[in-house]
Amino acid sequence: MKYEHTQTGYVIIFFLLIITILYGIILIQSDFVNPIEFWIMNIIIFIIISFTYLKVTIDRQYLRIKFGYGLFRKKFNLEEIISARIVKNHWYYGWGIRLWMFRPMWIFSVSGFDAVEIELKNGKIYRIGTDDPKGLESVLKRH
Repeated sequence: MKYEHTQTGYVIIFFLLIITILYGIILIQSDFVNPIEFWIMNIIIFIIISFTYLKVTIDRQYLRIKFGYGLFRKKFNLEEIISARIVKNHWYYGWGIRLWMFRPMWIFSVSGFDAVEIELKNGKIYRIGTDDPKGLESVLKRH
């Protein structure tokens, strides 16, 4: 049982380009005088870049998710997953990594509203955004 899928966050990439252009304009107009401003903006761009895509992989033992170049990642032991089902996230859940408190769950997403919700033996719930919900759910249910 092997699964690998990457979803690209095109809206995030679009906003990253807009922010980078605005950042360039600000730097040019300020004559690059403020090094603190320079480093803060670089850190912001670095963090946004890390959410441009979400890679989901499943091997014999783990379900792994990784945002961008891997700064933000999580793995789940397949033996701990007791259920998997396709769900739709609400628009207000947002993208990125979110902790939703009204029904306690972690949400990992970069684009769209489709997701697969997994529940672990310890009762924790996670939603993994994907543009291949049927494929991800199918592999998880086969385990």
